[in-house]
Amino acid sequence: MGHKNNPFKNDDLENQINEEASVEETAEEIKADCEQSAKADAKAAAEGTSNASNQAKTKYDGLQKKFDALNNQYLRLAADFDNYRKRQEHEREELLKFGTENALKKMIEVLDNFERGKKALESVEDCLKVKESFDLVHKQTIESLKKLGLEEIEAEGKEFDPNLHDAVMQTPSGEYPEHTVINELQKGYKMGDKVLRPALVNVATSQD
Repeated sequence: MGHKNNPFKNDDLENQINEEASVEETAEEIKADCEQSAKADAKAAAEGTSNASNQAKTKYDGLQKKFDALNNQYLRLAADFDNYRKRQEHEREELLKFGTENALKKMIEVLDNFERGKKALESVEDCLKVKESFDLVHKQTIESLKKLGLEEIEAEGKEFDPNLHDAVMQTPSGEYPEHTVINELQKGYKMGDKVLRPALVNVATSQD
């Protein structure tokens, strides 16, 4: 028996329903894909943020370690320098104390001779003996000071040197070259290269 068309069946409506169902199914698939993609993106972003945070923390920890190491090194250097400064101060004080002690010991010997000379002169009327005693003490004083490093500054007949001489007088002269020390008014002294007291001098100037 041959197939007969159903007069109640609407092919166009059925096709439309099937088409709508297919579209709805496709939309659901797209929606599911979008949700899955969004979840994946969110997870990747979270992992990226976590990685960035971990990297930042690692970098911070490294910088903190470097800072701590430098700070500890600075503190050690500061402590070492403070100890060095205190040691230097102590050594300088000891040197000054030793220098003063040594100088006093030298001068005590001179003082002893002054005391002996004073007693000897109590019964002496001869001026020559007084002069000899004075010259002896003077000589010993000079020798003791030389042992401590004292040096006389040469002046008379030398060319004027402002580092060693103090010109308190100037005299026009044809006998001496210009800027020559004519005579010494007060002795000058030095210790090594350090001038303790410049010599007071009279300096020759041109007669013109």
